[in-house]
Amino acid sequence: MTDLKDYPFPSGLHLLQRWQAGDQSAKEELTRVFDAAIAGNLDENFKLQPSPDRVHSTASVHMLTLSALNDLYGIETREYYHEDPYRYVRANLAVTRLMGVSKLYITWSLYAWTCEPLGQTMMYPDKYPPGADPDDMLIKKDNWHELETPDFNSGVPLAIDNILKVMQELTGASPTLQITAPYSLAADIYGQEPLLADVVNDPDTVNALLDHLGDTVLAPWMDHHFELFPDGWVELSDASGSPFFIGPENCKNMSIRSIRHMLRDKPYADRVFDNNYRGDYVAEVTKKSRSSRRRGAANTSDHATTRAKLLELTDAKVSVNPLFVMRLEADKVDVSFYEEQAISRNMPLTIGVGSPEIDRNSIEDLGAAKIEAAEKAKSFVSAIRRVCEVVDLPEDNHVGQSWPSHLYFEDVNGQSQFELVELILREVHSCPPFERSNISKQCVGAN
Repeated sequence: MTDLKDYPFPSGLHLLQRWQAGDQSAKEELTRVFDAAIAGNLDENFKLQPSPDRVHSTASVHMLTLSALNDLYGIETREYYHEDPYRYVRANLAVTRLMGVSKLYITWSLYAWTCEPLGQTMMYPDKYPPGADPDDMLIKKDNWHELETPDFNSGVPLAIDNILKVMQELTGASPTLQITAPYSLAADIYGQEPLLADVVNDPDTVNALLDHLGDTVLAPWMDHHFELFPDGWVELSDASGSPFFIGPENCKNMSIRSIRHMLRDKPYADRVFDNNYRGDYVAEVTKKSRSSRRRGAANTSDHATTRAKLLELTDAKVSVNPLFVMRLEADKVDVSFYEEQAISRNMPLTIGVGSPEIDRNSIEDLGAAKIEAAEKAKSFVSAIRRVCEVVDLPEDNHVGQSWPSHLYFEDVNGQSQFELVELILREVHSCPPFERSNISKQCVGAN
């Protein structure tokens, strides 16, 4: 009988690696694992939680799971995401366990699934996640105000509700709804380029559009979610509204402002967070001049100014993510800054491993990539461990929450380099338990 206990780390990753390489015996073995998972025979394993005194890992694996199910069963994208929530959740959780990731976390193609209920034309490839059709945008400058609240009891919203119900049933964790924040939603249904042009030339209209999306679409969706799951969470995503794409000031004054706008007076505001504003390094970019290079005092002033800008951006990010400090791969700012901020703000620390870092198609020298991955993983795990030892944490260290924490693989897919994943996770698994100096008995932001 197939049992996930037969795949202790890293044997499950090795199975995935052999499947990825086209090994027929691995395909047959992985099929047996999925057969057992889909039949419900592995459900007891999904109730297990990582130890609260250890650094743990989380991962978004829905794209990897789609690749595997398409290859082994011929399941295509629409069927995968829409038709069977038990198969979806069980298959994703089984892949998570095979990877050696200790904290379970369920995700989907959230950008696509936030704009689809509004009527946006979608693309559903056979074996890749869905996306908005960039050649057929839903709204324009003269009609966006006509957008109305969608039906949350059918289509995509119903599919998400069903996935969350199954996830809660199988793991016991309070469900987390993942939807797009206002700016990214606007980009997906209005168009990236027209929206960016308006950010520069007509910012008042952009802010009015974002507020309309928050008030008409996203806030009602959150209302629906918390009516169904009073102990739930909402994870917003806003990559398009990040500092990297629209600059730190627009990120603060448009993207983040619009989130605070739609959460005003909401009783569940402290259970909503946006954790993926990326590109913090742009806050450190300053214009160089000959005079500043000649004068040490000017250089000192520049350094103070750039740090102040980075701190100001961090304040804004924390205002819409009161749960943890996040450092993503695209941020580039040294991890020591986030460690420092987590400790000074008395917040947990989550560090992301981006899909480009583990993409096998972008690696020119695997040996060099392994050395770099091992060094990064060591610094990441050390930083997380130090934060866990110092800041106030609930007794369970948030291991029972359904949102990402500690070391977070932002996206794992069928083209991920599993040797690098193994190196990174090996650092997590080998990290010794930590002793917390100050343990809070009440979970910050939780029941």
